[in-house]
Amino acid sequence: MAESINFLDPNVLSGLDNLELRARVVVEGFLSGLHKSPNRGFSVEFNDYRHYQRGDDLRHVDWKLYARSDKFYIKQYEDETNVRCVILLDTSASMAYSSGGMSKLSYGVTLASALSYFIMKQRDAVGLITFDDQVREYIPAKTRQPHLLRILRTLSQVESGKKTDTVKPLTDLAASLHKKSIVILITDMLDDEERVINTLQNLRGMGNDIITFQVMDDAELNFPFNEASEFIDMEDDESYTTSPAAIRQAYLENLNEFLAYCRKKCQSSGVDYCLLNTAEPLDEALSSYMSKRAKSF
Repeated sequence: MAESINFLDPNVLSGLDNLELRARVVVEGFLSGLHKSPNRGFSVEFNDYRHYQRGDDLRHVDWKLYARSDKFYIKQYEDETNVRCVILLDTSASMAYSSGGMSKLSYGVTLASALSYFIMKQRDAVGLITFDDQVREYIPAKTRQPHLLRILRTLSQVESGKKTDTVKPLTDLAASLHKKSIVILITDMLDDEERVINTLQNLRGMGNDIITFQVMDDAELNFPFNEASEFIDMEDDESYTTSPAAIRQAYLENLNEFLAYCRKKCQSSGVDYCLLNTAEPLDEALSSYMSKRAKSF
């Protein structure tokens, strides 16, 4: 290779048009597993097929299907799908913000794609919910390869929406979950954070594994503005013209209080929490998070 290029830099990553490629690049950038379970096995309830992989027990090959297709398929049963994971992606107007690089929404789309790709590589089931002030897309959790393509196709067509109502999709999801699942929320948490976290706590209390990725732009985190500027709320169009120097300290104090609240309330109730800066390479951020997560088990 003539030169080393960091394809996981957000600005470079956003230039990859093929979302499956983008997801694969991120996933292959870190080695930790999201989930490892000793309970993989076969039960009496048939669920799906998957391609034969070296080391699989030949007793579970569907020989009739082999006779028709000349390919080896393994019967996959209900208990073999160790994890059912649902990813919720906030597509509200505030997620469209970018200070010049990758928007929070694009970063979230790439994260959701990478996690979906990785979860299905683990032979686990993954589903997707996109939402703003209402659910925009709902794809139930499944394991088959065409299902991943459907998720990636949906994510590639995501557009920013309106105001945020994170509680609604979480509440609807809680009512529909019949088995313990992993629920992954990707959002900037610019909502009623107390209500959102209370709803996450309820899902955790039902026995689900909850992970919250709070995605923020570098400018939101560091407030680098110097000249008099007009600041516009992307969800209600209210605007404020002010000198950044006059509000920087108060802004950063309020921001740090907000982030500390989100982190503390999540962690105290068993909800995994990870703050992501859109300026950081996504594989590095995921590697750091996975390492911390692995140590907690």
